[in-house]
Amino acid sequence: MNDHRSSASGRARSGVPVVVVVLMASAAAGFAAYRLLGRPSSHHPVEVAQGPASPAPLGTVEAEVAPPTSPAPRVPERLPELRLPGVDGVVHGLGDWKGRPLLVNFWATWCEPCRREIPLLKKLRREHAADGLEIVGIAVDYPDEVRQYAATHGIDYPVLIGESGGLAAANAFGMDPVLPFSVFTDRSGTVVTLRVGELHRDEAELILDRIRDVDTGTLSVSTAREQISDGVRRLRRVQSAPK
Repeated sequence: MNDHRSSASGRARSGVPVVVVVLMASAAAGFAAYRLLGRPSSHHPVEVAQGPASPAPLGTVEAEVAPPTSPAPRVPERLPELRLPGVDGVVHGLGDWKGRPLLVNFWATWCEPCRREIPLLKKLRREHAADGLEIVGIAVDYPDEVRQYAATHGIDYPVLIGESGGLAAANAFGMDPVLPFSVFTDRSGTVVTLRVGELHRDEAELILDRIRDVDTGTLSVSTAREQISDGVRRLRRVQSAPK
């Protein structure tokens, strides 16, 4: 099992980096799907009450590699009501945090980009506490390993455990099981954007600032999506410019 996990992390590192605002299948998705589908059956299957799906992706897709045959994702307009056991042993639903903006992060202990995100997620939760932001991690992994990792690394936000139910949880967001990915919602539970790949601070701050504007009524959701898409494009251009 350890050899298999080492291979997983190594192959994730060698995958083509993907930069998107809205979900797009990547070259790494096939391996991630194999990794998740090969897991044993969970004792806690995910419960999903799926809301209506949007007929098209939210916003504009940006990616360094975009397979031409990839179908358009069906990202739900509203936060689906997933129910999964937490590291505290209690079954939680995403509705438990109703009325708060959410960043729902899908991750696993064996996923190196996922592990790199955790310090940022902890900081974002602390720095945006005044906005009511809650981070909810959904770990697609074995319960004992998730609990140990969360305790060892001081993860202070709620962590739910998908195990084999992670596939159904990812599908509820229109996603193939590629990790990591993060879903951002406003206080009303509207999915504003979905970010595939490792989350970086400048992108996260851009998205959260626009969501704050939505929550205060100074920006519509559609305008926020457009500004997020345009802003991420600008950030990518700056980061890729020769030094």
